Amino acid sequence: MTSTPAKNPQIHLVSRPTGEALAANFKLIDADLPELQDGQVLVRHHFMSLDPYMRGRMNDAKSYAVPQPLNAVMQGGTVGEVVASKNAHYAVGDKVVGFGGWQQYSIVDGNTPGLLRKVDTTHVPLSAYLGAVGMPGVTAWYGLTQIIKPKAGNTVVVSAASGAVGSAVGQLAKARGCRAVGIAGGIDKCRYVVDELGFDACIDYKAHTDAKSLHEALRDATPDGVDGAFENVGGPVLDAVLARMNAFGRIALCGMISGYDGEPIPIKQPQLILMSRLTITGFIVSEHMEIWPEALKELGTMVATGKLKYRESVAQGLAAAPEAFLGLLKGRNFGKQIVKLV
Repeated sequence: MTSTPAKNPQIHLVSRPTGEALAANFKLIDADLPELQDGQVLVRHHFMSLDPYMRGRMNDAKSYAVPQPLNAVMQGGTVGEVVASKNAHYAVGDKVVGFGGWQQYSIVDGNTPGLLRKVDTTHVPLSAYLGAVGMPGVTAWYGLTQIIKPKAGNTVVVSAASGAVGSAVGQLAKARGCRAVGIAGGIDKCRYVVDELGFDACIDYKAHTDAKSLHEALRDATPDGVDGAFENVGGPVLDAVLARMNAFGRIALCGMISGYDGEPIPIKQPQLILMSRLTITGFIVSEHMEIWPEALKELGTMVATGKLKYRESVAQGLAAAPEAFLGLLKGRNFGKQIVKLV
């Protein structure tokens, strides 16, 4: 392709949610696509990523990242193909991972380190670079290996176990000789976690709606207690896990999806942190770029050899992104939520 397309469909954030996010917070627009300048690359996105962290960015509040600007393209991870290039390092046809956002095309300065990464799709499908061999996979790898640091025989509990991050945590834990116990919402997700992903057990939190029931189910699944926990949810799930932690247990705090509508998420028994001498570490994977090469090497090898399984929920077309994103926040997705753009 030689000429630059004239139009670039985009989804902008046009208002900030108060409480729950709504479709009305987003707007689909047809933007003009400028001509390429020297050093730039035009990427046509094949898939874009929808992730829980995006909800926090929609708020104009103090956080680990700058808020998503209003009336600008929603930010997020993308994979695609170089369709025009004025940069010697990138050729038309190269498959690349980037942070192109909710739009059909992105123009990227190919000379700025970290903006684009060429990937090989011979053994790893392109979309997997947004999930198992991308940010979610590296998040799983970091929390498990750098914070939980499990030894063979340890019990590791993972909430949101069927999701993009949680599913990888359990499989990486199993590969290290651990007992992996998942927590997920619904019979189908729990069956998948055990039968397909190879977890030792999975608790359906939707079947245990009161604290006592959830605690008992977790107790039965973790007869030797819990040595490490990977927390994506917070709320009653975290309360149940805290009550099962062994002395000197380690918790990797990755997300709190139960509070993404802005409500506080109390912990019922914070004294358990002291009594069990727990270490709870919150982390943001983009602050640990030094471990990405090692993590991606293991994840890529495991996916290519079929040892790391993953599942995707695919929304069709850019216009479907807002509803798919709102569904993700309510747990309607099954596996990694992506949007197919071509």
